Amino acid sequence: MPLVQPVTDFDMKRVVLQNDTFGPREVRQMQEAIARDFSQYQTLRDAVGELQTKEEQTPASNARLGVCLFLLGRYHRSIEVLRQADGGALAYYYLGKALFAREEYEAAAEAYQNAEKAGYEAGLCALARAEALRYANRPQEALQLLDQLSGAIEQTAEYLAQRAATVAVLGGNPLEVIALYERAVEADHNHSGALFGLALVNDRHGNDNEALELYKRAVGRFPPHVGSLLNLGLLYEDREQYDKAAQCYKRILDIYPDHQRAALFYKDTEASHEQYYDEDAAKKRDRMSQVLGIPVSDFELSVRSRNCLQKMGINTLGDLCKCTEMDLLASKNFGETSLSEIKDMLASKGLRLGLLAVDKHVPEIFEPAALTADEQALLAKPIAELNLSVRARKCMIRLGITVISELIRRTGDDLLECKNFGVTSLNEVREKLAQLGLKLRGE
Repeated sequence: MPLVQPVTDFDMKRVVLQNDTFGPREVRQMQEAIARDFSQYQTLRDAVGELQTKEEQTPASNARLGVCLFLLGRYHRSIEVLRQADGGALAYYYLGKALFAREEYEAAAEAYQNAEKAGYEAGLCALARAEALRYANRPQEALQLLDQLSGAIEQTAEYLAQRAATVAVLGGNPLEVIALYERAVEADHNHSGALFGLALVNDRHGNDNEALELYKRAVGRFPPHVGSLLNLGLLYEDREQYDKAAQCYKRILDIYPDHQRAALFYKDTEASHEQYYDEDAAKKRDRMSQVLGIPVSDFELSVRSRNCLQKMGINTLGDLCKCTEMDLLASKNFGETSLSEIKDMLASKGLRLGLLAVDKHVPEIFEPAALTADEQALLAKPIAELNLSVRARKCMIRLGITVISELIRRTGDDLLECKNFGVTSLNEVREKLAQLGLKLRGE
């Protein structure tokens, strides 16, 4: 039975850690890989954690690290690193994007201009600068910049979307704005900005069904279009589909944990879903959230423990509480001594390992084509139905894999990282999946 599979031979870890070419093409491949398979986001987190443990950072490696931090949504850190980079075109361009994300629009426009001078594609820099100027309340200058562009770039989705947004801000003809957005979508059926613009027009005119579908299409890329996720969540709330609304806000928080509006909307949605609001409980949750947000770097840990946590992408006490003892022990070079050290650290804050383990999941991605009911039922089957050997089954437990859909998100290398899981066990898993017409990711 055929299934929709994220088939790709793209090696996220190699791109981040090895000294191969790293430019716009590789960044685009990273974004596309995460959009296809969100488990690649965790792979990126792990690789960035490993990259940061390297003793010496060169200007070139800072450019690579800074771009990766931007993709992870760590904008403040990204800006710090990119300002220490090689002064190349890529570093300046993504410095602009990180500054833009931090709402430092004037500085972003300057960074884009520096990127163009350093050799980044002039048209893309001009479009990015026009967007920054528009957000900096200088829409007339943005339009003048767009007017200066000519040639093939005028037919691109990005140009048409930026022009539509600028004309709208300047109070231009609404029909012209819609026409520009529609042309942008024709040029690129999945252009987030154009889809968001069209959705917003429909949203404001009460065309909720059309707006809903356009917002859903707009969130299919990575990084996700935050405005579309927020508005999509609000539409779901209007329909009293609180679970779906919460999912939209959670997708934002999974990547941008400090996003205040998403956090507020998520909290309100949960309250609406429960039909009551307990103020005392909310205060306790707020206090707990503050504790869970404490970075592990604030504690005195051994070098081995600190390196292991960085490689696993564990940055806060909250991240640690989502892990079990078996999760940590499954990591290479992490032994009982390090485990005791971690447990003592958590106990000092009234926490323990596994406290939030039930929250661990792979965020759902809006897929362009839905699976059939039979395919969904197959992927939802528990791992126990594969009748794996004891060794293979223990590995599934250590990795927190409970259903088949979670297993096929893993690569063979992911499984081999688990203690006591060798090639024999890997071949066993492959054979069991093959009987169901399935494969591990990337195979």
